[in-house]
Amino acid sequence: MKFRRQFLINAPLGLLAVATASRADQIKPDEVAGAPPAFGTSPAVGPEVTSTTFAEAEKLQQISMTAAERAMAAGSWRNSMAGYVERRTGPRKVALEADVAPAMQWNPIIGKAKSAVMRDQFVRSIINPGPLPTLDEDIAYAPVTKLSRWIETKKLSSERLTRIYLARIARFDPQLRCIITLTAEHALAQAKQADREIAAGKYRGPLHGIPYGVKDLLDTAGIATTWGAEPFRDRIPSKDAAVIARLNAAGAVLIAKLSLGALALNDIWFGGQTMNPWLLEEGASGSSAGPGAATAAALVGFSIGSETGGSIVSPSMRCGVTGLRPTYGRVARSGAMTLCWSLDKLGPMTRTVEDAMLVLKAISGPDEGDVASVPARLDFNASIPVKGLKVGYFPGWMKDGAATDADRAALEAVKALGMIPTEVSLPDWPYESLNVILFAEGAAAFEDIMLDGRINQLKIQVPDAWPNLFREARFLSAVDMVQADRMRRKVAAEMARIFTQVDMLLVPSLRDEMLTISNFTGHPSLTLRTGSVMVSEARSDWAPDPAKPLPKFSPPRKVPHGVTLIGRLFDEGTIARAGLALEKLASVAGERPPGF
Repeated sequence: MKFRRQFLINAPLGLLAVATASRADQIKPDEVAGAPPAFGTSPAVGPEVTSTTFAEAEKLQQISMTAAERAMAAGSWRNSMAGYVERRTGPRKVALEADVAPAMQWNPIIGKAKSAVMRDQFVRSIINPGPLPTLDEDIAYAPVTKLSRWIETKKLSSERLTRIYLARIARFDPQLRCIITLTAEHALAQAKQADREIAAGKYRGPLHGIPYGVKDLLDTAGIATTWGAEPFRDRIPSKDAAVIARLNAAGAVLIAKLSLGALALNDIWFGGQTMNPWLLEEGASGSSAGPGAATAAALVGFSIGSETGGSIVSPSMRCGVTGLRPTYGRVARSGAMTLCWSLDKLGPMTRTVEDAMLVLKAISGPDEGDVASVPARLDFNASIPVKGLKVGYFPGWMKDGAATDADRAALEAVKALGMIPTEVSLPDWPYESLNVILFAEGAAAFEDIMLDGRINQLKIQVPDAWPNLFREARFLSAVDMVQADRMRRKVAAEMARIFTQVDMLLVPSLRDEMLTISNFTGHPSLTLRTGSVMVSEARSDWAPDPAKPLPKFSPPRKVPHGVTLIGRLFDEGTIARAGLALEKLASVAGERPPGF
């Protein structure tokens, strides 16, 4: 308003008259020609607020204003700030469709990125898969590395393999609750087509004819994609997600849409809780619960999961499978449910390390529907030795209660394989502060169902579930969001520093700091089983509830345990080579959950 007042005071009266006459039909009642717009001059909108309103809100943000500052804020709020929510409350509402990404995009690369993308170098292991087993169970548990060889040489048909998995689903899914939608007819049609193509000499590669399941947040044309959530259980997309299209092109056979915790949180969906085949008294962990359970129990040849903050790592560790979370941007997310635009990643969950790389090769690459996806070289050679690779570790993390003997044994295995354990460190920062970004993006992604109340349909309504967290996120500060984003860049710089010293990191899989750090910086991770631990109590993704104690076991139960390797950006091949060596030395990847 300062500039408008000056204009009125200083302008000659004659000029004012001419301006008024010539522009009377163009100027709003409170607008003066030549004066720029000023903040705080909008019409008053929204509910009345008082100094008390701000005094209470200050508690949420842990800031403090004086009485005079509160009075000024309260007196001007309806003219200065309230109008900015017109996008969703005013007469000019603007719908933000699900496929509209934010203009600000996270780029994990520190410094100048290489512009040229060289061709992939991908060399799978040369193995003799041996004779086809006589028992269907042994065929079902075989890794893709063997299944693909049997199918390629026509010792096993895709149709037979598909029927084996369908029979196992019928037998075991009632215990596991890992299937949301079974696609039996679709799968058999794809399997028969694969057999015809292979018979005609048109072999597409190692996934041709292999039945798989996909976490039910990836769109499948004409097949329900429910996101595990009650408001979307009848949702049927008209187009395949980019990953589904690539798996179709690879000749893979979609056999099931697998469970996820509602809207990609933990392991409870509208059909119940998905259980861990190794310990049926506990959940499979999440949110890629279905891929973890189905892969561990050999209901599928492989699966596709997703991760925002641990959703591939955690179920892979608990269910004893291999989970590969690719570098942010390597795998296009077009057609996938969005939880967080700057965090979501899609990746394979398999029974062996090399299987994960075979799947990653098929699904990698950018797509115009995902503005964060980028072309990137995939360099993997299963035959290159790992001797001499530097493996970073955090000494304190390996000594405290969060680490197990299995974690420490994996570090000793690194030495035995000729790799070089190297101590590294990170600043003692509050890395959990980065979660401001997660909650703000998540609340924005699901704003519609939060505002119209559909989020109340979700089965779980506890304080640590999305409904409450999304409501609370409305009161996060936009300033804190920007500051968290700036901190994210500092953390990425620290990770870049570490990777000038080592080739990869080895960490306890569920170490809070690294789960948070590596997801926000976008670094790839490989979680693989390297041993076992004994547990005396069931584990849960949910905050403890004294009214619902978890089952206890006496004597303790043996369950799988694994470690996680964190790699350089877009260097999945190196952590995969190290993972292959650790997997071979540990020799536990072939163990099966009892009763399955």
